[in-house]
Amino acid sequence: MQISVNDTDSGIIYKLLTGLVIPRPIGWISTVDENGVNNLAPFSFFNVVGEDPPHVMFSTVRTGNKNKDTLNNVLANKQFVVNLVTSDLVEQMNTTANIVENSVDEFQLANLTPINSVLIKPKRVAQAKAHFECEMVHHYFLEDHKNGGACVVIGKVLMMHVNDDILLENYKINLTKYQPIARLAGANYSKLGEIFTIKRNL
Repeated sequence: MQISVNDTDSGIIYKLLTGLVIPRPIGWISTVDENGVNNLAPFSFFNVVGEDPPHVMFSTVRTGNKNKDTLNNVLANKQFVVNLVTSDLVEQMNTTANIVENSVDEFQLANLTPINSVLIKPKRVAQAKAHFECEMVHHYFLEDHKNGGACVVIGKVLMMHVNDDILLENYKINLTKYQPIARLAGANYSKLGEIFTIKRNL
């Protein structure tokens, strides 16, 4: 089947993209607004985009041409934390995906503990095993959209926090203890399955 994007409903395109591009890591983004209210929300359009210097990206949809609180906060102060989601935090992560008033602190809503960052104002999730303190360096609103589009945010990683329990020798990650969660389509998520190794040909 050939599917012309311009002639296909955006809802169908979304189903195809989220069903085919899997698994996707989850960026659990924490921000703070001008009144000091914490915000925390998960984004599965998220990934690392470079290491020299380290940068990450996340994308947030604009339903009804309105920005989400996360985007408004990042555009206002150019700061955010990426908290990495693990299997023990799935329920709390799902709670923070709820649509609530911007006066609601999602840390409190999900019974999570906010802890200070070192270089930026947004709080980190104490229960998470890893965090990246980030400064926004670029954002881009997608053009020619049908329903509100999305905004891509690129942030430079200023500070990394990694729980000692998941670190192995030479800064490798113990995947057995880390237990990251990835996003699939619909209400589906995945854990790490079989891991295999293929060495590159030199």
